[in-house]
Amino acid sequence: MFDSFTAEILARVQFAFTVSFHIIFPAFSIGLASYLAVLNALWLRTKDETYLTLFNYWKKIFAVAFGMGVVSGIVMSYQFGTNWSVFSDRTGPVLGPLMAYEVLSAFFLEAGFLGIMLFGRARVGDRLHMLATAMVAFGTLMSATWILSVNSWMQTPAGYGINEAGQFVPEDWWQIVFNPSFPYRLTHMVLAAYLTTALVVGGVGGLHLLRNRQDRPARRMFSMAMWMLICVAPLQIFAGDAHGLNTLEHQPVKVMAMEGHYHSYPDGAPLILFGIPNAKEKRVDYAIEVPYLSSLILKHKWDAPLDGLDTVPDADEPPVAIVFWSFRIMVGIGFAILGLGAWGLWRRFRGRLFDDRLLHRAAIVMGPMGFVAVLAGWITTEVGRQPYTVYGLLRTSDSLAPVAAPAVAASLLAFIVVYFFVFGAGTFYLLRMMNAPPKAPIPGIKEGPLRTVSMSPVAQTNADETPVNRETRDV
Repeated sequence: MFDSFTAEILARVQFAFTVSFHIIFPAFSIGLASYLAVLNALWLRTKDETYLTLFNYWKKIFAVAFGMGVVSGIVMSYQFGTNWSVFSDRTGPVLGPLMAYEVLSAFFLEAGFLGIMLFGRARVGDRLHMLATAMVAFGTLMSATWILSVNSWMQTPAGYGINEAGQFVPEDWWQIVFNPSFPYRLTHMVLAAYLTTALVVGGVGGLHLLRNRQDRPARRMFSMAMWMLICVAPLQIFAGDAHGLNTLEHQPVKVMAMEGHYHSYPDGAPLILFGIPNAKEKRVDYAIEVPYLSSLILKHKWDAPLDGLDTVPDADEPPVAIVFWSFRIMVGIGFAILGLGAWGLWRRFRGRLFDDRLLHRAAIVMGPMGFVAVLAGWITTEVGRQPYTVYGLLRTSDSLAPVAAPAVAASLLAFIVVYFFVFGAGTFYLLRMMNAPPKAPIPGIKEGPLRTVSMSPVAQTNADETPVNRETRDV
């Protein structure tokens, strides 16, 4: 099956497979941790039981997603030693400390406060519990900050030197951490995580509204999700545009692939909406394009010249078809998210937000689309960087460990089997949790690993009733 693949291709496929599984869980947990902090703060401020119900509902889902993200991240990191040892040796002096800072300042923070957030309200009190919830949310954002700094440095390296052994060594940590693409990449990713979470919350809310329009927690979560979409989606579009301009400045070849510009345009480039990239003939077949619009977007002038891939050696070109289509999937979903948010805003103003069953069904369909957009965005970023691991400095072919293709193929097959079994089961469990409606906390039962029950006489009487007696009494 893998006879025609080299060790490099197999190692790249393996890393792409594992990182694709991994990224969907942090993208969800980053947004969900912040959502939990907002729900907890609103509960403390208003004492509205609906917020507490939603907090207790989503914190269990967060715990499972967080655990799956940790496990998938640990497995992924081992590949730096097994398949990419040359890359690890060359970049270790720069990237190693950044990865360590992520563990020490972010992962330990969120993991240390996670238990208090999940089980500690009855033991530490509302204020300290709120602090723990905020620290978990802050820890997830810090974790994203360090990881995005690492990835951004690989895209736009700065603040480094090269020693006699060919290793990248730090010269200015400020420039390394805050490299040219880091602010744009971090903003784009965090907003994507918030939108991804809002889509999931909106989809779950829409599901339960279809079953019961009067479900108060479902109404509240759906309303909050729709507000998030209409507020954040426009910001994401502007952030994406700024990120694209930064990419044009520092990684122009990636933009050429994204736009499908095989040829240079000295008098203004068209925006190719759709088409089939033809790498052999160096053109986009069946192209549907808007004249001059690419120059207007990228250079803010109709007739601004744009270079094409004809200015780049073939060996330095990324796989155009993958980058071309992944970019369009990401952008298309982004505008669909904006459309869903606008639809929700219109129905809200008409007083029909909780009655529009078509809107609720659309929210369910869009529920997983945030994950698809995140994956498409990362494919655009990582495949567009090829053929380099450190852009312009270290080629992917020179980063590989001295491993044989059969060994990589065997581990890849093992990963596929184990991942689909373990994470498939975990995802199925998450979906079952979301399928269950949020329920208000039972009076007299406090949170914690060891639950204590203090029932009122009426509650005790109700608890002692058999199902038949209870049903007879209700009738």
